[in-house]
Amino acid sequence: MKRDFATVILAAGLGTRMKSRQAKVLHQAGGKTLIELVAATAVRLVPREQVYVVVGHQADRVQRAVQGLEVRFLRQEKQLGTGHAVLIGREELAKAARLLVLYGDCPLVSAATLGGLMQCHVESGAAATVLTTRLADPTGYGRMVRGPAGDIRAIVEEKAATPAQRAITEINSGMYCFETGPLFDCLAGVRPDNSAGEYYLTDVIGCLVGKGLRVEGYTINEASEVLGINTRVELAEVDNLLRGRKVRELMLEGVTIQRPETVTVDLEVSIGEDTVLEPFVQILGRTSIGSGCRIRSYAVISDSVLGDEVLVEPYSWVNESEVERGVHIGPYARLRTGNVVEAEASVGNFVELKKTRLGARSKAMHLAYLGDATIGADVNVGAGTITCNFDGVVKNPTIIEDGVFVGSNSTLVAPIRVGAGSYLAAGSVFTEDVEPGALGIGRSRQTVKPGWAVRRKKKRAETAEEDR
Repeated sequence: MKRDFATVILAAGLGTRMKSRQAKVLHQAGGKTLIELVAATAVRLVPREQVYVVVGHQADRVQRAVQGLEVRFLRQEKQLGTGHAVLIGREELAKAARLLVLYGDCPLVSAATLGGLMQCHVESGAAATVLTTRLADPTGYGRMVRGPAGDIRAIVEEKAATPAQRAITEINSGMYCFETGPLFDCLAGVRPDNSAGEYYLTDVIGCLVGKGLRVEGYTINEASEVLGINTRVELAEVDNLLRGRKVRELMLEGVTIQRPETVTVDLEVSIGEDTVLEPFVQILGRTSIGSGCRIRSYAVISDSVLGDEVLVEPYSWVNESEVERGVHIGPYARLRTGNVVEAEASVGNFVELKKTRLGARSKAMHLAYLGDATIGADVNVGAGTITCNFDGVVKNPTIIEDGVFVGSNSTLVAPIRVGAGSYLAAGSVFTEDVEPGALGIGRSRQTVKPGWAVRRKKKRAETAEEDR
C-alpha cells in the first residue's frame, strides 16, 4: 500500500497570524521545527522519495530544516491557495495512484492515525477520504455534511452554512487521501471564486460528488491530533502537548521527574531508568542520559551524552559534550562545547570547559577556565587556573599529563605541555614546558621587610601633625 501513495506536505505560506518574519513551519514545538515533525511522520508512511514538501516563503530554510529526511520539494512561487499548491506538483504527484495531503503546521497527527486514514481510503474504494473529528465547539471549521449512506456529500464553510449545518459537530481537518486521477481532473476546473482569490482544495470534494464519485470520511476521537497552528498561543499549546507526551513516556520507562509540569524535555532525548530530573530542568536537542543520574534544578543539558551515575548540580550548563560514568558537575559549571569529561572526574563551581578533555578522576573544583586543553588522569587543577589558549590569531593547545598538581591561580600560556607527576606552584605564569616530575615556578621571589609597615604608619602620623 505504501508504494501506491505519494505524500504532499503544504508548507509554502508565511503565516501572517504568527506575527513573525519567520515562516510558520520553521517555528518549533518540542524542540523541532513544525515541518520536521510533519515530514518525519510522513516518511514513516510512504517511501521518502515519494514525500514532497511544497515550499515558498523562505524556501531554502525550509528545505534545510528537513534535508536529513531526504524528501523532495515543489516550489510554489505564488501562494494562490491549497488547490494551487497541489496542482503545481501534478507532474510528479500523479505518478502515484493515490495521494495523502498533509499540512506543515499540523504536527500532532500520528502515523497510526494517518495509516488508518490510508487504509480506510483503500478499502472503501472512495475517490477521496477526509480525516475528520468532532468538536464540542466547532466554530470556525468547515462542517462535514453526510448523506443517508454515511458518505460525505459536502464540506460547508461556517460563513456559508445554514443554522442546521452549523449545528453539525463533525469538522474537516484539512487532511485527505485522494485517487490522483479524479483529483487532478477536478483541480483543473477549480476557480478562485472567493474573496481571497485563491484555489481551494476543498472545492475538489464538491466536484467529485458532482461526478457521482464516492467521498468517505475517516473520523478520529482524539481531536487534538488535528490541531493546526496559526498563532503563538496555539504554538504554545501544541508544544505543551508534545512535551507532556514525552515526559509521560519517560516516566513510564522508569525516569523520576519531579514537578513534571516545570521540566522541559525535547522529543529526541533519551534517558535511562532510575535517573532523576528535579524541577525546572531543561534537557534539549538529541541529549542522551544514562541510568542512575541526578540532574538538579535549573540545570540545562543540550545535545550531549551523559553516562550512568552522573550528578549535575544546580545552574550548570552542559552543551555538545560527552560526560562519562560517575562524573560530578557543578553547581554553576559551564561545559561550553566539544568537551569530554572522563569517568569520575569533577568539574566544580564556576569552572568553564571549552574543547577540553578532562581525564579520569581529575578535578577542577573552583573558578577555572580550561580551553583547548588535554588533561590527563588524576590531575588537580587549583582555583583560579586558566589556560591562555588564544594569541589573538589562533587557538593553541595546552597538554597536562597524568598526576599533575596545578597550584591555585596558575596561568598556562599555550602552546604548552606539563609533564606527568609535576607540580606547578600557585600564583605562577608558565610560558614554557615543564618536564615530568619537576616543580614549576613562574613568579618573582617574595621579599619581606621587617618593621616597614610600622615605620610607614609613624611617618604618616608625623606628617599629618606638621600639617596641622
